[in-house]
Amino acid sequence: MRKCVPSLLALSFAASLPAMAQDTFEEEARQETVIVVGTVLYADRVNSLKAPTPIIDFPQSLSIMTADQILARGFDNIGDVINYTPGVNTSQGEGHRDAVVFRGIRSTADFFVDGIRDDIEYYRPLYNLEQVEILRGPNALLFGRGGTGGALNRVTKKGAIGETFTGYAAGIDTFGGFNAQIDSNFEINDKAALRLNAYFESLENHRDFYDGDNYGINPTARFALTPATTLDLSYEYANHERFIDRGIPTGDNGEPVEALKDITFGDAELNTTDFEAHILRANLQHQFTDTLKGNVTLAYGDYDKLYQNFYASNYDQVTNVVQLDGYVDTTQRERLTLAGNLVGEFETGSIGHTIIAGAEFIDTSNDNDRFNPVFSSTGNDRETFDATRPLNFSGGSGVNAAGVPVSMTFSSINDRTEAEVQVTSFYVQDQIEVNQYVDVLLGARFDSFDLSVTDTKDPANLITRSRKDEEISPRAGLIIKPQENVSLYASYSESFLPRSGGQYASLSDNTENLDPDVFEQSEIGVKWDFLEGLSLTAAYFQNEQTRTERDQNDETFETRGLKVDGFEIQLQGDVTDYWFVSAGYSNLSGETSSGVDPRELPENTFSIWNNFKATDKIGFGLGATYQDETLIKDGSSLMLPAYTRFDASAYYDVSDTLRVQLNVENLTDETYFPNSHSDHQASVGAPLNARVSISGRF
Repeated sequence: MRKCVPSLLALSFAASLPAMAQDTFEEEARQETVIVVGTVLYADRVNSLKAPTPIIDFPQSLSIMTADQILARGFDNIGDVINYTPGVNTSQGEGHRDAVVFRGIRSTADFFVDGIRDDIEYYRPLYNLEQVEILRGPNALLFGRGGTGGALNRVTKKGAIGETFTGYAAGIDTFGGFNAQIDSNFEINDKAALRLNAYFESLENHRDFYDGDNYGINPTARFALTPATTLDLSYEYANHERFIDRGIPTGDNGEPVEALKDITFGDAELNTTDFEAHILRANLQHQFTDTLKGNVTLAYGDYDKLYQNFYASNYDQVTNVVQLDGYVDTTQRERLTLAGNLVGEFETGSIGHTIIAGAEFIDTSNDNDRFNPVFSSTGNDRETFDATRPLNFSGGSGVNAAGVPVSMTFSSINDRTEAEVQVTSFYVQDQIEVNQYVDVLLGARFDSFDLSVTDTKDPANLITRSRKDEEISPRAGLIIKPQENVSLYASYSESFLPRSGGQYASLSDNTENLDPDVFEQSEIGVKWDFLEGLSLTAAYFQNEQTRTERDQNDETFETRGLKVDGFEIQLQGDVTDYWFVSAGYSNLSGETSSGVDPRELPENTFSIWNNFKATDKIGFGLGATYQDETLIKDGSSLMLPAYTRFDASAYYDVSDTLRVQLNVENLTDETYFPNSHSDHQASVGAPLNARVSISGRF
């Protein structure tokens, strides 16, 4: 796997992701398609900041995890990355999708690939990534609507002109799951290169019936059309299938019932999700002059998804009887995105400017339907079963808690909609260098969000609702640099979320006439590279939601929604040539519009990872994550207990092209419940487990 150049130290959030001290073959493999001029990043890829701005000069909290760090820690999903990032935590996602809680705000839609929106609901793979970028705080200026608590951007690998290499990795875990991936780059000539990334994984874990197969292939091509012009082309095919597990019930004390941790509350055969995607991307970049460059991106995605599941909707701890509910849901989505921006640097007198101006157009069609089950015994979508292992329910039939044989069919339509969405955006941002000590950032984005949803549940009575929102989202920041390696900043930003939510599936009579939710954040912070290769950052923020509601007289009024404030601290970098550390802490508190504590907002979270190089060939790592107790529902007594999980790793370089690695998760074999979707749906953390892998490059 490749490693970011050391100059990226000056660019990342906390310690700017210094390269971990590694072995000879990794040092040779760290050639990066990035040109660094001073401390300013000029990359051959679109990154989440879009402009060539040193991150120490950017007034916002953000974290970056490189592909090498992901490999060293044995991560295989987005949730693993989130667990070691301050200010964010995972939500369950109903067992079929990534779901992130950015500073107390749950999102399934604020995901991006190379800066382009990626809001379909699925589990995102890591096989073709250079790095993962997590920005915290509202930021509509860069990403448009949504992003109300933050955004997660994946930066993909591109063809490397002038290089020929093959990287590989494969592993097997103690549950029986295994995976393999390959990264091959082929030099065509001095102006073109092809690159192929592909992976396959067979999924297993500690839960009954859980299995699945995921695979993907991502060929890319890079062409240097002229010395100043580069074209990147990419096609990605994804095919995912897995069992859906929505966790275990909560008991009379409001906590998950630990005695049920080995029971899977679903249908052994029917709890499943299938996802298929075809994604095309083209990016053209041109350097007009030494101080002006531009890029244009065209992206098309065709997505087809099914998920069907049963889950615990109620539980009687006295009788040990569980109630199951369920549904089957399908989504077909097509999206076309055209985006472009210009980045220019110039001076007015003694004042320097870095201006980014851009536009984006998104056209999305989305078909969605949902069917509920009908049980033969009850005539509705719910039935009770004895909470035994396994449940007496599989393949849509079984014996209920009363001893009566039951069967079910997905025959009750819940909803069926067809949505059309068009989004047009324009934005401009100016980072003004007043002098060597003071920078000012000013910008705004205009978004036109036009949504039309047709309810097709009754073909004889089609109902179409539509709404068009036009919003301007400002951003302002002040950066003071008393020294080159220290920045103090203050910022204000806004974002908005249409009342249709992030997935376009519905627009009711009520929400059709309500303005979007608006989120405002104020943040102050410090970024300090206090030693060479070691940095500390800290930030305090306040994020407040304003929403429009309707009273009993059909009059609209504004009210405060969710309010969250807190602070984050992160330390990252090389303590010595043999010791790399990444540590983060966040303290968050919040209040809903009704004045109660919000769900999924742990007061304290902490993570630390240490990587030690014992010899030129041997190294090991040790880490821990802690999460405070957290509410399952707003203001309720339902609670996920606090937990601490310890992880470790060790590697041995057999040769310059082969590494053997061991990763161990949950060293103390603690029983814990990392997240939930609702009551009676608490995820069960994995017990002590290990993974052995090999990796290398030649």
